[in-house]
Amino acid sequence: MSCCGPSRRTLLAAIGLAALLPVTGTVRSSAARAQPNSLVATDLEVVTITDRSVILTWTTVTPDPTGRLVPADSDTEVRLGPADSPRAVTPVYTDAEPTPFHYAEIDGLEPGRRYRFEAVSNGVRASPALSLTTLTPGSPESTSEFTTLVPPPGRPLRTLALANDVHYGEQVSGLVIGDLPPGFRQEPDLPPYPEVMLAALLDDLRRPDRDADRLIIAGDLTNEATAAESRAVRAHLDRWGTLGRDYLVARGNHDRPHLGAAYQACAPAAADHHDCWAHEFTPRQQLIEHEVGGLRLIGLDTSELDGAGGSIERPQFEHLAELLHADPDRPTLVFGHHPVTIESGLTNTAGPGFVLNRPDSAELQSLYERAPGVFLQHSGHTHRNRRTRPDASCAVEFLEVAAVKEYPGGYSLLRLYEGGYMVNFYKTRTPAAKRWSATTRAEYFGLLPDYTLGTCADRNHVVLRDFSGLR
Repeated sequence: MSCCGPSRRTLLAAIGLAALLPVTGTVRSSAARAQPNSLVATDLEVVTITDRSVILTWTTVTPDPTGRLVPADSDTEVRLGPADSPRAVTPVYTDAEPTPFHYAEIDGLEPGRRYRFEAVSNGVRASPALSLTTLTPGSPESTSEFTTLVPPPGRPLRTLALANDVHYGEQVSGLVIGDLPPGFRQEPDLPPYPEVMLAALLDDLRRPDRDADRLIIAGDLTNEATAAESRAVRAHLDRWGTLGRDYLVARGNHDRPHLGAAYQACAPAAADHHDCWAHEFTPRQQLIEHEVGGLRLIGLDTSELDGAGGSIERPQFEHLAELLHADPDRPTLVFGHHPVTIESGLTNTAGPGFVLNRPDSAELQSLYERAPGVFLQHSGHTHRNRRTRPDASCAVEFLEVAAVKEYPGGYSLLRLYEGGYMVNFYKTRTPAAKRWSATTRAEYFGLLPDYTLGTCADRNHVVLRDFSGLR
């Protein structure tokens, strides 16, 4: 994934906040104590909007003795009120625990209602993040208003967590070619950031306010699919749940078979390639199928032996066609690492060669046209939150979810109801995860949020669908 361009840097220089981009690629470990007149509350994002809750995040910084802005401890407060009320907004969330990385979740809201809000630290109101998404006219951050979702009709059925791009074993985040652009390393006294972010994901999903029934990971669990990386990420997941019951995985391009001495102890996959990932999970180019309460989950291996693009080989296609033909109306969620649509190919920063190749994409969507039960395809790879349009006349949502391992650092929850589903993206919230997310928002010269956060509607939306036959 790459992201580059002058617009963001020009904007930062114009308003005098270029110092927000860390030179070394790290957030300093000791947060500065800010004076009231020196505190800057910035990077406000309305991340998650459900039918009854909202989550806001922001960062507080202050100048150090050299004039460089560094993280500053402060309190956390959110003021909120109905947008149609003449009364001023009032405090609904307060946390006196000092932190530079603020995460406020407000529950008990009314579905389908518009609210006004203010995010405040030490009396200083937080300003929107300097990204196209949050500065776009009409965005919640620019208007200081949001509207809660209206959930689908019927009773809730279950909750699935959609995640991808852990990159376990990675040491430097944000590199594209060689050592460029400048990458970001974890501070030496902290655990490696893929472990921090994976642990934060798993911690989140077991909390009562998330309570996911299944975790679905759409590829790039490892950085280079060595035996050590594959074993380690499997061990982390197994301490959380059981493969095939609590969590399901599909292979990504980073998980593909590799060449070299580090892989020769693993079984050959093809020619001189060795497949350490298969020892822990599934063989190459084989789909997985799982059923829960009448819902069918299908994981596709879209990885190639070499390269970042995606393809589906003939035996796997034939297996998928058999499954869909045998039960075309069964509600089905498909997940695989590579995005599928032409729109995704044209809008990701690496271009059409980064997604599923065009012939396989066309054949896959043709299968979906004849299997009306398929309602959503979850992908990773682009590290962004985005919905794209199908290229065929199939009623399938093609959803890309941002990476676990870096800003915005999180996952999506898919909540199923009898009358449809609701999608919401969540940032992970352990202290270490919040710090790393704040650090890596400066990747690609500060352009990463413009590309990866996605619009509020990409992150939070409702789709009506008949799931009344699910248990």
